[in-house]
Amino acid sequence: MENMIEVRDVKKYYKIAKREKGMAAAAGNLFNRKYETKRAVDDISFSIKKGEIVGFIGPNGAGKSTTVKILSGILYPDAGEVKVGGFIPYKQRKQYVKNIGVVFGQKSQLNWDLPLIESFELMKFIYKIPQKKYEENLRLFSKLLDMEEFINQPVRQLSLGQRMRGDIVASLLHSPEIVFLDEPTIGLDVVAKERIREFVRYMNETERTTIIFTTHDMQDIEKVCDRLIIIDKGKKIYDGSIEEIKNRYANIKTIELLLEDGRKETKTFDVSKTPMSVVMESLFSEKNIKDITLCESEIDSIIRDIYEGRVILDDLEAERN
Repeated sequence: MENMIEVRDVKKYYKIAKREKGMAAAAGNLFNRKYETKRAVDDISFSIKKGEIVGFIGPNGAGKSTTVKILSGILYPDAGEVKVGGFIPYKQRKQYVKNIGVVFGQKSQLNWDLPLIESFELMKFIYKIPQKKYEENLRLFSKLLDMEEFINQPVRQLSLGQRMRGDIVASLLHSPEIVFLDEPTIGLDVVAKERIREFVRYMNETERTTIIFTTHDMQDIEKVCDRLIIIDKGKKIYDGSIEEIKNRYANIKTIELLLEDGRKETKTFDVSKTPMSVVMESLFSEKNIKDITLCESEIDSIIRDIYEGRVILDDLEAERN
């Protein structure tokens, strides 16, 4: 199967002005500003095949949005190579954008003052969508996302969930081969989230749309994606299936201790290496414990433990390679 996205040794740096403390230093900065370099993306490589739907996650500041902006052609890399759908995004942007759809959850592409349907008409004009294809897609998307009741309302009158559904439709009307979804469910209620997840999965399964899904909501990832890429501090630290990471770390248990003096402590241990009975015996011999809560090791807690350094992925990567 062909690769739709190729990323090789990509780096992106930002210069950040250094702010010195004190009035004299601040005055000096006006004439002789000093900068420090931050590595937003640090030597990342991966490939994504046509029709794959990949979760792309990491803690805040990890480099996710920067990578997505490079892939969508908004930013250029300082080093490395990127090819998406046969195009170099930042060099062939005019031709390239016809083949992609982009949704940034915190930035709408809809016209605030126009009825939603007129924003769709504008997209039809911009992308030169044939009338028949436009009508077919609009009819299908409106039904799947339950938009008939508000499609004629001005965007400013829509709820967040309604507007997000409108943004997703606006990005898919021209039937792009590749879609970048950056936090498309942020701030939505449970029903709205589920409707969007079902729609994304439907488009992937029926149209073989290649999708990169960036989110902080691990339910999005579990219900929509089969593959997971994790980055941290600009580096890729995991690339594999969600089941693999769950199976590998299902033995990692986290317990919360309530001590007699009211303090709380959290402990993480591997039951495949140390039986729970041994852990409990050791804890009770060392501490005055009032209560113990066992936290289930679901995907949310596993990912949190990875972000906070309690789970190291190097061993898993070594096993896989």
